[in-house]
Amino acid sequence: MLYWIYDIPTSTFAALATGLAVAVYWVGAILLRPILRQFVKRTSGANDVVGYVLSCFCVFYGLLLGLIAVTAYQNAADTGANVTREAAALSALYEDVSRYREPYGQNLRWLLRDYTRYVIRYAWPLQQRGIVPVDGAVRVQAFEEKLLDFQPQSPAEEIVHAEALRQFNTFLEFRRMRLFSVHTGIPAVMWYVVIAGALINMALVWLFDMRLITHFVLGGLLSAYLGTMIFLIAAMDNPFRGEVSISAEPFEDLYAHMVEE
Repeated sequence: MLYWIYDIPTSTFAALATGLAVAVYWVGAILLRPILRQFVKRTSGANDVVGYVLSCFCVFYGLLLGLIAVTAYQNAADTGANVTREAAALSALYEDVSRYREPYGQNLRWLLRDYTRYVIRYAWPLQQRGIVPVDGAVRVQAFEEKLLDFQPQSPAEEIVHAEALRQFNTFLEFRRMRLFSVHTGIPAVMWYVVIAGALINMALVWLFDMRLITHFVLGGLLSAYLGTMIFLIAAMDNPFRGEVSISAEPFEDLYAHMVEE
C-alpha cells in the first residue's frame, strides 16, 4: 500500500485525494467519454437508462463505502480504547507496587517508569512507521522477574502482591493487543474494490448525454466527494499512522504523574 500518504500533512492528503479524483474524471470526460458514448447513443432514452443503472450501482457502492468507513473508524476506536486500558492498567500496577516495602517498591517503580518512557520515546515512533517494537519485552521481563522475586512476609503484603500480579496480567493482555494493532488495517483487496467502484461510477456518469462543461461541473462535484470519502477511509485506516492516529497521550500523562512523585 501507499504508506507514504501518512507522511504528508492531512490537509495535503485530502487535497491530493480530492484533486486526483476530479482530474481523473475530467481527463476521462475528454478522452474516454466519446468512446463510451458509442455504446448507448442509439438507445432511446439513453440518459434514463443510464440513470437507472447508476442509481442501482450507487446503492451497492454507497453501502460498501459506508461499511468500510465504519470498519476503519471502529478499528481506530478499539485501538485507542486498548491504549487507554493499557495505560490505566500500568497506572494501577504502579500504585500497587508503591505499597511494597523498600527496596522492592522503589526498584519496581523505577522499572515501570523506564518502560513508560520507552513506550513514549521509542516504541511510539516505531509504531507510527508500521514497525512492531520489540525492546519493550526486555523491560517487561525484567519487571516480571523482580516482581516474582518478592516474598510477602505478612497477610497484608500477600493481598497487595496478589493484586499486583493480577494487574500485571491485565497490563500484559492490553500490551499484546496494542502490539497486534500496529498492523491493523483494511485488507488490500477491499481497497481494490473501492478504487474499481469509483472508476465504474465515473464511467457511468460519462455515458450521460450532456455538454462537456456540464460534465466538468456535475461529474467534478461527484468525483470530489468520492475522493473525499476515499481520503476519510484511508486517514482512519492504520490507527498508528498519520496525523489522524492514536497518540501516546495516556502514557505521557502517566509518565508525568510518575516523575512528579
